[in-house]
Amino acid sequence: MMGRTHAATGVLAGLLLGPAIGLEGLAKIGPFAATCAGFALLPDLDHPSSTITRKLGPITRVLSAGLRTMSGALYRATKGPRDERCDGTHRHATHTVLFALVVGAVCWATTTAWGGWAVLAWLAFGLLLAYDRLGTLMLVPFGIAAASWCTQVDGRGGLGPAALAALEESAGWLGIAVAAGAITHCLGDALTESGCPFLFPLPIAGETWYELRPPSLLRFRTGKKVENWLVFPLVVLGCVAAIPGVWPYLVEAFHSPGSVATASLPLLAR
Repeated sequence: MMGRTHAATGVLAGLLLGPAIGLEGLAKIGPFAATCAGFALLPDLDHPSSTITRKLGPITRVLSAGLRTMSGALYRATKGPRDERCDGTHRHATHTVLFALVVGAVCWATTTAWGGWAVLAWLAFGLLLAYDRLGTLMLVPFGIAAASWCTQVDGRGGLGPAALAALEESAGWLGIAVAAGAITHCLGDALTESGCPFLFPLPIAGETWYELRPPSLLRFRTGKKVENWLVFPLVVLGCVAAIPGVWPYLVEAFHSPGSVATASLPLLAR
């Protein structure tokens, strides 16, 4: 399982996508990226022993069983003449861009219909998943956002109209974060030996469930040295560089007079 790497790539995707959809400042981009990280684990709900399947006990186990049943039935009904012989459960229906868009739409619909409480439920679930894979670091961005929400409690210490309104502001990006996290997961799986049927139901080479994957030299096995010692560290470095304000600082430090890099340029030119 690539849980830790999936969560880290979700953070990176969120840090890059947040500013692109108009979010500004770590107080907004941070929770968006952390939500992407949590829901980057969502597609593996189709596996009976995954982190997300075990997270909420019988609730997520029942959801997992339902998704596996749905995925298997969908695979049998739609497989092309060259699709592999398998039960079509793990890495099938939930590992497609179609699934990501559907879940994002469900998030948008529920948060639109039920407001701040639905937003809180989606955020809490995303936080639980991200925390499980990346630890207390994921508490920081949610804590920054929660600090502003909690200052708007009513006189009895509960969520008042102002606090719920503050939560509802997140509904505009929450569905995007959920879908982006799931898509990031699929793209990560597409780099592995097994590949990922990301573009289902688009038929490719006689397969409805065509597994996208790069050339063999660029693939890696999950949980092995390439993932643990190369892919994951590179993603973490990317996350650090993508934090708002960090990359401009690094560029300025690189080009500033007296920096190690600037001092080395004349030597490299010789």
